[in-house]
Amino acid sequence: APIRADGDTLVWALERQNRLRPGVEIEDREAWAPACITSRAGVALGSFYTYFDSKESLFRALVSDMSGQVRDYVAPVLAGEGDQIDAEGRALAAFLSFARQHKEIYRIIDEAEFVAPDAWQAHYGTTVDRIFDRLKAAEARGEIGGPVDEAQAWAIMGMNVFLGLRYGVLGEERDVGEIADVVNAMLRFGLGRQAGR
Repeated sequence: APIRADGDTLVWALERQNRLRPGVEIEDREAWAPACITSRAGVALGSFYTYFDSKESLFRALVSDMSGQVRDYVAPVLAGEGDQIDAEGRALAAFLSFARQHKEIYRIIDEAEFVAPDAWQAHYGTTVDRIFDRLKAAEARGEIGGPVDEAQAWAIMGMNVFLGLRYGVLGEERDVGEIADVVNAMLRFGLGRQAGR
């Protein structure tokens, strides 16, 4: 079930010592102020500072947790039938499902760019590193052509991020498997005219 950032956030953090799993239904940036969070949670302002030094440290925890949730949600689908391109398709389908269940990830990550830019950069950097490592391993196995370049990992991540925004947050009218198949065909064959496509 989605977890909301409606005051339960701090209580959850207090109970689990800094591990956060909030959903963001907050439109106003001021709602992230420590005084607003503790007020909604019904606890003293000092409680916030027991676990977080600042709003920035809260966002670092949020981004780290959301990034870990994505990693943990996607990782199990990577080991399956087929080659690495098939695995990337399964990873995309899993990410789209995650984005549908956790639309708040986009608000958290977007806000972190301004509040905790180091966490924002780390989120994208570690995601690209995982994709790049998978691509290099696939090249070594002879599953994809090389030389593999980091720009390809950024391109795959960029597609996934914006596909998650479009088909996870803005609308859910298409099946995640269908979207993954379209993107997988593009990864496998490119956009040029080729026989057998």
